[in-house]
Amino acid sequence: MTMGAGRLLMVMFAAGCFGCTDQGGAVAATDAATDAARMDASDGTVMLRVLAINDLHGHLQTPPGSMVTLPDGSSTGLGGVAWLATSLTTLRASAPHSLFVSAGDLIGGSPLLSGLFHDEPTIEVMNAMGLDYNAVGNHEFDEGLAELRRMQMGGCHPVDGCQGAMPFAGARFRFLAANVMETRATTTIFPRYDIREYEGVRVAVVGMTLQNTPSVVPAAGVTGLSFADEVATVNAMVPELRSMRVEAIIVLLHEGGNVSATSSAYTGCDGLYGPIVEIARTLDDAVDVIASAHTHSAYVCRLGHKLVTSAGSFGRLITAIDLGLDRATGDVVSASARNWPTLDNVIPDPAIGAIVARYQALASAREARVIGTITETLSRTLSPGGQSTLGSVIADAQLEATRDAMAVVAFQHNGGVRADLAFERSGAETVDGQVTYGEGYAVHPFGNRLWTATFTGRQLKAILEAQFESGRGLLQVSRGLTYSWDPSMPAGSRVDPATVRVDDRPLDLASSYRVTFNEAVPSGYPAFNAGTDVRIGPVDLDALEAYFRARSPVAPPALTRITQRTP
Repeated sequence: MTMGAGRLLMVMFAAGCFGCTDQGGAVAATDAATDAARMDASDGTVMLRVLAINDLHGHLQTPPGSMVTLPDGSSTGLGGVAWLATSLTTLRASAPHSLFVSAGDLIGGSPLLSGLFHDEPTIEVMNAMGLDYNAVGNHEFDEGLAELRRMQMGGCHPVDGCQGAMPFAGARFRFLAANVMETRATTTIFPRYDIREYEGVRVAVVGMTLQNTPSVVPAAGVTGLSFADEVATVNAMVPELRSMRVEAIIVLLHEGGNVSATSSAYTGCDGLYGPIVEIARTLDDAVDVIASAHTHSAYVCRLGHKLVTSAGSFGRLITAIDLGLDRATGDVVSASARNWPTLDNVIPDPAIGAIVARYQALASAREARVIGTITETLSRTLSPGGQSTLGSVIADAQLEATRDAMAVVAFQHNGGVRADLAFERSGAETVDGQVTYGEGYAVHPFGNRLWTATFTGRQLKAILEAQFESGRGLLQVSRGLTYSWDPSMPAGSRVDPATVRVDDRPLDLASSYRVTFNEAVPSGYPAFNAGTDVRIGPVDLDALEAYFRARSPVAPPALTRITQRTP
């Protein structure tokens, strides 16, 4: 998911450097053989290094904005799978046994380079890097179970066919999903766990996604699926695993938490909060390690008996978890972890780089195509009222694209807007202000369909109030809708109906209005399920491209559609 997106970078910048030791020296994973990554074992202990990533989201290249300054004043990038592979090779080399795992959202919400090919490039890269397991995350369900199974089994896309240089072979690593079942099935959609053996010691790897997945992905992606409680699922498995002589249990969990702004760069645990805290507390103490995910935060924590980690997002970090396994009992007798930065000042893995370059060549023409222009940067930054310039333009584009469905207003959730549109030229752009298809794709990578439905004025008021429920956040609105909200009022009464205007007319609670939103919105805002006479329209990115072609140059709208009343 996108919760906490960008926080990793902000925390690192606040710390003053990337890849810093406690003494302030620059350290990358390539230094591991001479630092904490060296592993020694006594005769009675088997050493295992678990190398964990999470929330890669198909980021094969260094993510935008990930240029960093090192203590010596030089700059380098952070992330990119060719450099991640180099770090992985070094960390493996200094360990007698290793396991490479992902805690979910390996794919989904991906940049154009992977998403344009339905994330086949990411699967191919992970095959080449020797990934062992991926616990399914919520974004693995973006295109539904059939497509997720294609990721595992291979085969050409049912609509777009085979787009790469060869038929898609599928993942050589295993997807794990201990708590996800089809409604009428008796087994999970993928294996619940797998067991590896190291010098006679058995280790179980369990994979799970968050129980709350149906509320954060489009309903079509999870139709016919049930998601069980994470804690109950694992705790019920413990006797089964122990009956198979397993004492060492690693859980790959696509759920997580966040740390406070004062927590040290990317290995701290200060002020950890969020679902992971209660999950870790109530999981059976037979669980030794939880490699967590979902919030895009970075931390290394000890919660009771359990070691709990997260490697941020986008491949910018890799967690090295070092476990000492007792040969006689199979128990974990020592456990430590560290998050290593994927610095781009090392030699990139040539084989991985070649895979990325092959897909870059296939995608370059489409990515560079100019779809319009802007007069200045369109940003996701929210005004005091909760409106952003980019969110407003997106809502305007969706309204324009559904006028034939009689839409009078459109809503866009902030979680579906993944990048800003910068005015300064970049990549293949020839002048400032150009917007390319690749940039549009970075904003809208999910390919969500637009829905237009009929709501009464009373139901529209309920939608506005639902924004203020815990964890939801304000929706971006198109031109034609304005309102004010009062934070001092109780939930359910924060929007004064007298301030709501639709098409420059006061809201009539008894009238009907045609409202546009994308198919992912009802998962997080159930009030949209009240709509009737639903008409399915174009994909969100197609609507945005059409708007830019018709309206360029596009200027930032005034931030007056949503206003906050102050005492």
